[in-house]
Amino acid sequence: MEPDDEALKAARAPPQQRRGISYSQPLSRDAASARRAALRNHSLDDEHILPASHSLNYPLHHDPSGMAPMGYHPPLPPHQHHPSASYSSNTRRSAGGVSEGSMTLERAMSEYGGGQGTLPEFVGAGAARASSVRPHPLRETQAGSFLRSLAADPQRRQLWAGAESGIRVWSLDEVFAEWGAGARRGDEESAPFCEGMPAPPALCVVVDRANRLLWTGHKDGRIRSWRMDLDAASTAPAPPAAGAGGDGGSVGGSSHGGGSNNAPVFREALTWQAYGRTPVLSMVVTSYGEIWSGSEGGIIKAWPYDAIAKSLSLSPEERHMAALLVERAYIDLRNHCTVGNVCSLPASDVKYMLVDHSRAKVWTVTSMTFALWDARTRELLKVFGMDGQVESAKLETPVMPEQPMEEEINPNPKAKPSKKDKSQGSLNFFQKSRNALIGAADAVRRVATKGTFVEDNRRTGAVAQVMDGSIWSGCTNGAIIQWDGNGNRVQEFQHHTSSVQCIKALGERVWVGYASGLIQVMDAEGNIIAGWTGHSCPVIRMAIGCSYIYTLAHHGGIRGWPLTSPGPLDDIIRTELSNKELSYTRMEKINIMVGSWNVAQGKASAESLRSWLGSVASDVGLVVVGLQEVEMGAGFLAISAAKETVGLEGSANGQWWIDNIGKALDEGTSFHRVGSRQLAALLIAAWARKSLKPYVGDVEAAAVPCGLGRAIGNKGGVGLRIRVYDRKMCFVSNHFAAHLEAVSRRNADFDHIYRTMAFNKPHGSTASATSVQLHRTVNVNGNQVEEVRPDLAEADMIVFLGDFNYRLYGITYDEARDMVSQRSFDWLREKDQLRAEMKAGKVFQGMREGIIKFPPTYKFQKHQPGLGGYDSGEKKRIPAWCDRVLYRDSRSVSVAECSLECPVVASITSYMACMDVTESDHKPVRCTFSVDIARVDELIRRQEYGEIIESNEKVRSLFQDACFVPDTTVSISEITLENQENVVFKITNKCETSKAAFEILCDGQSTKKDGTKSELLPRASFGFPLWLEVQPAVGLIKPGETVEITLHHEDFYTQEEFVDGIPQNWWCEDTRDKEAVIRINITGSSSTETKTHTINVQHRCPPSSAPPPMMNQPVAAVPPSNVLASEGHSKRSSKKSQSKHREQQQQQQDYPQFGSSEVHDLCRMRCP
Repeated sequence: MEPDDEALKAARAPPQQRRGISYSQPLSRDAASARRAALRNHSLDDEHILPASHSLNYPLHHDPSGMAPMGYHPPLPPHQHHPSASYSSNTRRSAGGVSEGSMTLERAMSEYGGGQGTLPEFVGAGAARASSVRPHPLRETQAGSFLRSLAADPQRRQLWAGAESGIRVWSLDEVFAEWGAGARRGDEESAPFCEGMPAPPALCVVVDRANRLLWTGHKDGRIRSWRMDLDAASTAPAPPAAGAGGDGGSVGGSSHGGGSNNAPVFREALTWQAYGRTPVLSMVVTSYGEIWSGSEGGIIKAWPYDAIAKSLSLSPEERHMAALLVERAYIDLRNHCTVGNVCSLPASDVKYMLVDHSRAKVWTVTSMTFALWDARTRELLKVFGMDGQVESAKLETPVMPEQPMEEEINPNPKAKPSKKDKSQGSLNFFQKSRNALIGAADAVRRVATKGTFVEDNRRTGAVAQVMDGSIWSGCTNGAIIQWDGNGNRVQEFQHHTSSVQCIKALGERVWVGYASGLIQVMDAEGNIIAGWTGHSCPVIRMAIGCSYIYTLAHHGGIRGWPLTSPGPLDDIIRTELSNKELSYTRMEKINIMVGSWNVAQGKASAESLRSWLGSVASDVGLVVVGLQEVEMGAGFLAISAAKETVGLEGSANGQWWIDNIGKALDEGTSFHRVGSRQLAALLIAAWARKSLKPYVGDVEAAAVPCGLGRAIGNKGGVGLRIRVYDRKMCFVSNHFAAHLEAVSRRNADFDHIYRTMAFNKPHGSTASATSVQLHRTVNVNGNQVEEVRPDLAEADMIVFLGDFNYRLYGITYDEARDMVSQRSFDWLREKDQLRAEMKAGKVFQGMREGIIKFPPTYKFQKHQPGLGGYDSGEKKRIPAWCDRVLYRDSRSVSVAECSLECPVVASITSYMACMDVTESDHKPVRCTFSVDIARVDELIRRQEYGEIIESNEKVRSLFQDACFVPDTTVSISEITLENQENVVFKITNKCETSKAAFEILCDGQSTKKDGTKSELLPRASFGFPLWLEVQPAVGLIKPGETVEITLHHEDFYTQEEFVDGIPQNWWCEDTRDKEAVIRINITGSSSTETKTHTINVQHRCPPSSAPPPMMNQPVAAVPPSNVLASEGHSKRSSKKSQSKHREQQQQQQDYPQFGSSEVHDLCRMRCP
């Protein structure tokens, strides 16, 4: 029955305007003890209903570009939570002195809020302030192009990202610019970037500054390189994005008005097939310029730089030969360290690799184990677990040769595979099966030896080297383990319980990114300096460029944080941005209709659906429908519970309702469905008007059963979380416990749903199936490690709808019928259990409901119209308002203006029940909201940020101070090495206040022949030549102190030629008359600004010296013995190394000896 006209008129008086404080964000757990004590005095009648004709066309600030809004990160007022809220010493402010509304806020949020007088999500002085390089894009716009990895080149001021569709690069000089000709949908507010040609997903990226290349490892098993000189690499217009369809174009194109895309893209420089059918999971450039890569099954390959350099020197016409040259030159390190079918390496995926530049070592890391290698000799030094215990060697099945991917090498893809091809495919299948079995065997072995799966819940999630030379590994339980260079555990500490996703270091600072979105800054000893919430989802990668550390979030957003954050620089930028808030604030308005119906296992006619929803759908932009008792029965509920355990949902009845509601809404023409979720008898679905589609996305679903044992879905809640104009809105359809006396159970159902509802990708979502999926951290028992803040608490607006089952109390059936017939709803509301419980602060704390002006919606006899249809059977259930719609927005008081501080303000324009619908014992209800939304124009805000950086003298001065590099001196500039001697030089930090970080690289080597000096040729990433050892090559120097650097020279070093992983030739090369230029880079802790020292290193040998015997004929592979050696064993002398090779050679056959003038070059490699 519709509300009375008199009631509507009485509700039209505009309320007095008051300034409010948003509590749309969660408050701290600090007041857990006070949650039940302070209760809100909640008035249900202060929420006035606006007339249906409420105007929607008041003056708005619209985005003139018409671009879709991206991720929102508002300025930081003193009392408003923000995704980048920080904590450090003395950063939490008191709310004392705030307006009277703050006390109302404390009462309202006592159940899920903070302590009295405080808002724990405050951002105090020193909070970090970010620049959004790429604001949070809608997930639906990123299908097939999610970003996975991140790297930066400070010298060329470039930021690179590996995506599912290839490679992107941003120029750091243009991060405050805008697109000239438009951009792909989802990147309209991103800083301009360039793209590589489409490629399979890039899983790892490595910067090679020496060759000006970016090396990437891909899902198809290929390694690709991309030239950093984009002008030279650009060759063609950008093609449409993978998976973009007709909705978006590539960079430079426009998705608005059909603009074209003429921006050039860049091609790969060199590519080869590294693995047959497994992805390149990890990759590094070693201290000696080699590329090492890891894949599934513990396969590790090394790619000698000489073969890579030769391939890079070939012309584009010789691209195929260049790829073949590198492909066949690999060294299979797993086979290299396997002797007698015994290998210490686990057959687990090599997910991470790390170069220890300080000691010229390489760490290869699986989820549970570490392997330590000598980067120069490629010798396996040690394999150990997360507990630091050395792993024992085990039997290794001979590795079958990998087969290249057929689609890469088959010139005629339509031809039928031959028997040989089928055989090779079978071998590859058995190889992968073998790897899986060995991995399972490793798990069984750990259980047998340790008796529990504890370690499987404590996996390695990140690894990095700190500038003091130590190695840090982050765990999925939030712990961080510190190792020395020999793989010995130093200490373990933990500052957060969420999974560690990435670690980055510069100078004496270390940044750690967590799955919770938290970013922490620590010193080299592991002491925490500060932290802040950088993103609303996991921080999966970090990169340091210039004066910023850039963080990549799971949703694809990229932010840049000053390396000095948090500090005075952030305070100034925050204040200046707040002063310019009006310039980048945009106001939007949307009408939302929410409907709820307990359908009692029935189905509705088209007329009933039109009466309920279709009559008002033309005036709304978003429709959310919740149903209860879609299908019941013990068998159905049991099957649904079983399906939920394996990730399945839905039923035929549920799909019928979705389809028919869609027809009533004219789905496909006026609306499109954005998401749905069914949990047994509960169903929720949402539709958005097509004109609103660019601004609605990131749809996530959740379900919480509250039935028998909190496991059956006859009772519970299903929810959808939707981003609308960059604001999170949550809609939850519920069915609470039945019966008049079960008030406390109903309260407990709400509490359980609110606290435990966790959103994820819904059924039917358009999100990419290959996007990274991250989960909450669990402890050893498989439970969540801590009581994290509820997902619902983070929403800007929440709507609870459904059959709450609260009844009328203290009244008889006949009295209730009389009051209904007299329309004495005011008197009946005083008997409403829900109203009483809300007044007592026991349920729906801080939420609002419109004035009820319709008859109770329960219980009716089916197919009997009018109020005479109330239950008149034997039980004569008392009529009740079981079916309700409650909500909260960003306001802390009844009335507040919409602003960035209070970003979502909703008002009810209609709240009614459809009394003419008779298919169920409940009547459907609907509630229509008029919602004002304040959002940020990220493009304008980023430009304002850039203007502050350029024009504000205080900011410029602070950035200049941050570029401070301590003064240092080097004791020598020329070094001559003779007779394998060690030469020591010193680096002194003359600064008395700051530590100096140093990194030693090699600008290249040259040779002298006939008195002529050759060109200085660097190795990959300025690696050292194989004849030179420098230790330590990375470190920190305390103020006023000195560090000693040792240079060691090998008179002769062994060169080896490999074909398909098998050694073919080896020989010893004379290193006399060679010269290398050593560069020492000195940096501080708050910038990549560098001071450089150079040392010329020369070698002279007596004329009588000659190299030992050398082979130039093919020999059978003789893998070195696998000995778990310590650091001392790894430092072998040149004589011992050559003696070992001579012994191996004599076991095979005699070879002719050659003079020192007949030194062979590895670049003359044969490719049979």
